[in-house]
Amino acid sequence: MAITPDDVRHVAKLARLDFDEAEVARFAKDLGDILEHASKIAELDLADVEPTAHPIKLENVWRPDELRPSLTPEQALANAPAAEEQKFRVPRILEVEEVGE
Repeated sequence: MAITPDDVRHVAKLARLDFDEAEVARFAKDLGDILEHASKIAELDLADVEPTAHPIKLENVWRPDELRPSLTPEQALANAPAAEEQKFRVPRILEVEEVGE
């Protein structure tokens, strides 16, 4: 399937993009090349190839949980502008509606 300049103009209009004629011609050629490449891939016999979502098999790599030295709550909060009950105190950003109002 060839992409014509009219196809590019139509899609550009739908996407509210403004291309000059040189860009329209370039996109028509580039998109045509992409579709031609995709059609070559579609011709491959993939009957014996297992469907995958990613070309490389990915596995989670887990490490064991280990206790390590860390900051005490006092050390972690030492430079905080505000703290309360061993927690960082930050300005409220959401309003809370009372039930029954």
